Amino acid sequence: MRFMTSLRFIDVVAREGSIRKAADKLAITSTALNRRILQIEDEIGQPLFERLPGGVRLNTAGEIFLQHIRSQFADLARVQSQIADLSGIRRGHVQIASGADALRRFLPEAIASYRAAHPAVSFDLARCYGEEAESRLFSLDSDIALIFAPIRAAHVHVAATLRQQVHCVMPASHRLAGKDHVRIRDLAGERLVLPTPQSGVRQLLDTALLRRNVDLDVILESDSFEFMQNFLHFESALFFQIPIAINAGSGSEGVTGSAPDMAGYDEQLVSRPIDPSDLPAGTLHICHLKGRVLPVAAAKFLDEIITSLRVRFGDGVDQ
Repeated sequence: MRFMTSLRFIDVVAREGSIRKAADKLAITSTALNRRILQIEDEIGQPLFERLPGGVRLNTAGEIFLQHIRSQFADLARVQSQIADLSGIRRGHVQIASGADALRRFLPEAIASYRAAHPAVSFDLARCYGEEAESRLFSLDSDIALIFAPIRAAHVHVAATLRQQVHCVMPASHRLAGKDHVRIRDLAGERLVLPTPQSGVRQLLDTALLRRNVDLDVILESDSFEFMQNFLHFESALFFQIPIAINAGSGSEGVTGSAPDMAGYDEQLVSRPIDPSDLPAGTLHICHLKGRVLPVAAAKFLDEIITSLRVRFGDGVDQ
């Protein structure tokens, strides 16, 4: 739509922080782009950008106007999705922010299942944690967020929650593999592979380890659970994960601490829950922006993932 084109120019310049870079991305000349921005600023009666030696930066008026622009784009996407529904064609684009936990197994399966029924729907996924995921909801860069951490912002609406016990993953031959539960004291002297500090799993672990004052041998940190899992095939060590990332099968595993099955996924590894008396379960929050009416495709996908979680985890899901 032509009337939205100039608004998109402002959005791209704000993201790039440079009129020249934005012009390259938009395939127009920087002179033409600068002229369009000046026209918009003249209509508004306020400059939107600070002109700096190395580029441009939104001023306060620009930040307010950019939020309006993104709201307009989000509303347009919702209306287009609703109009497409009138003709019986499920179209749309769903933007998701999630930690590595849900991105690893659950979301690939959920998205493939949804697209099997609605192949005209496309997806955009961003791996991020906590406050960054909340920020993406507020900026309308994401429709839905899956956050394994406490929710801090008042603008976030929690559609459902899922309780998840942290598990210790290890080679099947490890001395702790015969236990039903792993205690924090069992980790003393073991080689540990930890997620980075922004991960909700790491934050729970750090709290539990501080309380128990256990000497640890942390041999590496990574934000890639695939790397940490594969590393265990080359060196005997322990890493930590929640059930939603371990096995995408059905059943109510991991709700009260029972061990999810890794057979058929990685038969060389097993997982054992950390004893809840040492480390209470954390909460995965399924969220969207408070007060926002989601586009049809995003709203229906949100309903489907909550239903899928309820089928798999039963009473672990609260809505």
